[in-house]
Amino acid sequence: MSLLIIILIGVLLYLYWPTIQAWLAVKLLQRLQRRMTEAAGGEAFFGEPALDVRDLMRVSPDGRGIISALELADIQSQGTLFSTFLMWLLAELFETLPEVGDPDKPTMVFFFDEAHLLFSGASKAFLEAVGRTGRLIRSKGVGIVFITQSPTDVPDEVLAQLGSRVQHALRAHTPADAANLKKAVSTFPVSPVDLSRVLTSLGTGQAVVSVLDEKGRPAPVAPVVINVPAAVMGPAQDGTINQVLASSPLKPKYATSVDNESAYELLAQRVQADAEAAEAARAAEQAAKEQAKADAAAQKALEKEAARQAAQRQKEAERLEREAVKEAQRRQREAEKAAERRQREVEKTIGSVGRQITREITRSIFGTLRRR
Repeated sequence: MSLLIIILIGVLLYLYWPTIQAWLAVKLLQRLQRRMTEAAGGEAFFGEPALDVRDLMRVSPDGRGIISALELADIQSQGTLFSTFLMWLLAELFETLPEVGDPDKPTMVFFFDEAHLLFSGASKAFLEAVGRTGRLIRSKGVGIVFITQSPTDVPDEVLAQLGSRVQHALRAHTPADAANLKKAVSTFPVSPVDLSRVLTSLGTGQAVVSVLDEKGRPAPVAPVVINVPAAVMGPAQDGTINQVLASSPLKPKYATSVDNESAYELLAQRVQADAEAAEAARAAEQAAKEQAKADAAAQKALEKEAARQAAQRQKEAERLEREAVKEAQRRQREAEKAAERRQREVEKTIGSVGRQITREITRSIFGTLRRR
């Protein structure tokens, strides 16, 4: 029987080993990603109260949209946290927002700067998820803009979902740069413009643009001049950030962190409760076994004592029986002796009476004779 079980286990391992390997790999990757996210500050970044994506769609009293800047310091070394946040944010929007079809303008537009950090070393599953989410989330009225140094930084699976392109100057100082320039040109729609020459000759504030027309077709590529930014081209000062945060209407909602029970904590508590229940069950089972053993020992002791008492009673009964027999025999002997004594007394009495009668008869006979 044991050999059959071993053979069956071996066959199952042989048949399902690829599946087992894939399952183990997924579990390992999930564990590594969680550890990497926690090490990158994910516990603080994904703290509570959680970000409500509806707060990103606020409008001012006059109906204009509000720009929300999500800061992630030292983003270059926290690509894992950045990509994890991206997937969470897109998934949350996809679950929260209703279907709106193809609106004239989007409800919200996301600009992801340093987009190459999202895809550096990304897995195939992650790229497929980003491409699929980017394709489906457009029907929710959400636009996505990836900002990076070169179009080749964005994987083909994601690049294929992008309809509009704004490309600044590219330089070809090295063979690698020339190859990247050729790849970038190939990603644009066919155009009468010599993109290889135009892209390398663009100056500051200039770009080539490709958008979709009203029917969703790529419009011809056109060189344009970008308006001068009205914002400060640099990091905001700490004083400015603190001032904006202090005056934000969302400060009462997010300023104070809370520590609610997370799903992980609830699962951990459930696992701990199950472990404690299992331990309690094992302890109860062990106690039941010990109690059963004690009961069996007590029952055995009772049976032994009962047997001893029964044997003692049997011995006592046999003793009493022997004494009763002896007493009966003694009484029988005494009765026989008494009977013998009575017999002798009777015989003695009879003998005495007979002799007395004989003497009286003799005396009477002889007395009569003498009188005559």
